[in-house]
Parts: sequence; structure tokens; C-alpha cells
Amino acid sequence: MSTFSMRLRELRTDKQMSMKQLAVAIGTTDAAISNWENGINEPKISYVIRLCEFFNVSADYLLGIEN
Repeated sequence: MSTFSMRLRELRTDKQMSMKQLAVAIGTTDAAISNWENGINEPKISYVIRLCEFFNVSADYLLGIEN
């Protein structure tokens, strides 16, 4: 599992959100969230930006470039 996948799951569970709730919040599907968290595929940059804004974290943090 990638750093991105682990951090996304951690951020979501820390907010006690379901995949469906996060999907609605950023305008995607719960299947997409599941695929991202399980490392099956990666989001488009537009979704990375939405995730960063939603969780109030930097892209560098979310992508595992910095702690």
C-alpha cells in the first residue's frame, strides 16, 4: 500500500467518515475512494486538490513527500 493510500485512509477514519460520506464531500464515488485507499488506482490531480482542501493538508503530506 502506498503512503498516499495509507494517509487517505487515516485522514478519513480520523474524521470518522465513511467512504460514501467522503465521496459525496469531494464529488466522486465511494468505489473511487475504495480504489484509492486500496492502491488499485490513483486519483486525478483535481481530486488530490479536493482532498487536500477538504482535509486541510498539503499535497506533499498527502502524497508522502513530507510528514
